[in-house]
Amino acid sequence: MTDLQVRRVRFDLAGDDVPFNWHPQRPAFAMQCNLITFFAPGFEKFIVDATREAIPLMRDPKQAEEANAYLRQEAQHSAAHMSHFRALARRWPGLSETLDEVVASYDRLTATKPLAWRLAYTAVIENTFTPYFKVFLDHEDKLFEPGDERVASLFLWHFVEEIEHRSSALMVYDAVHGDFPYRVRTIGGVVKHIGEILAIVSRGFQKHVPVADGGKFGRLIPNGLSPRSLLAATRAARELTDPGQATYAGVPRRELLAMLVGLVRSQGPSHDPTYEKLPAFAGRWFDRYEEEPKCAARWYSVGAASG
Repeated sequence: MTDLQVRRVRFDLAGDDVPFNWHPQRPAFAMQCNLITFFAPGFEKFIVDATREAIPLMRDPKQAEEANAYLRQEAQHSAAHMSHFRALARRWPGLSETLDEVVASYDRLTATKPLAWRLAYTAVIENTFTPYFKVFLDHEDKLFEPGDERVASLFLWHFVEEIEHRSSALMVYDAVHGDFPYRVRTIGGVVKHIGEILAIVSRGFQKHVPVADGGKFGRLIPNGLSPRSLLAATRAARELTDPGQATYAGVPRRELLAMLVGLVRSQGPSHDPTYEKLPAFAGRWFDRYEEEPKCAARWYSVGAASG
């Protein structure tokens, strides 16, 4: 029986006061998370569609059971991010155009790419999440707690569940296709497509959110992954933020180096996400959720302190 749990959390995002820059002390981090909200519905629909197609091809019932729980978790993530998106779109309606572009981009992949490629794409991306999100969760007191609690709580929940199902995407790929060289060959296409998504979101934030409301911070998201775009985002960070407002300000260099090493290792032939070093916060989150599920929606104010 799979250990994955499907947690249905109702986040308090129905009001009209959800800020675009939900963490003024760290706008670059706020924009990274906003990017995920616009990335998630398209990507997670892409995951769900591919995984549903893959499950009938899986011979091991236990793997099929985990795959089913995994896609159900991803469906919950998409729904939660849609609630965040709707809160933003109520104030800045033009953002609907941006989300539509992202979803259409993923729908084109579903329509034009074979199942093996789509499963490889998902495994390539999901394999990076544990080393990437570990740094965030290891420093949640700096990166989440000072921001808007409603939005912060959504991302804490999403990131710890990504840690929980860290092995699922690779398991599904290996069960259906399992060709490591093929997975490596998809990386170029994955990077190219992620660059396309970054450009859509960066432009959309700047176009549809007024400067006074934080739209200028869309410049902190690279307009693609070309050297020129990355340099422009770096220059924007110097212009728009102070050194102490950088995403990783206060994070020891050795941890950033470990993250970079982990990102590279995540694409290796013998990599198994099951054995990744996990953030201690994730364990605390799961334990506290078992005692008080309502804490997931208001992590810093419901029940006991996070510790």
